[in-house]
Amino acid sequence: MWRPRAMALAVRVVYCCDLAPRFQYLQLKKKLEDEFPGCLDIRGEGTPQATGFFEVTVAGKLIHSKKKGDGYVDTESKFLKLVAAIKAALAQG
Repeated sequence: MWRPRAMALAVRVVYCCDLAPRFQYLQLKKKLEDEFPGCLDIRGEGTPQATGFFEVTVAGKLIHSKKKGDGYVDTESKFLKLVAAIKAALAQG
């Protein structure tokens, strides 16, 4: 388990305004908060119109992009890719 840092690591999710992507975001947020309690500043932003976006950035670096073919974070391997990126960013301090 990760210990909280003085400053939380920024994780940003941009998703289209439909209900399904918002639900996907909320599920991902909970799962990441459970994995890294107190370590992350997770914020989501719905686009003003339907766009097909589901973009996840960690510390300003794009890690997951539905527009680039990643789809939603709906499998364990996709989630573990985010976890690895977060661990690497946390290790850098």
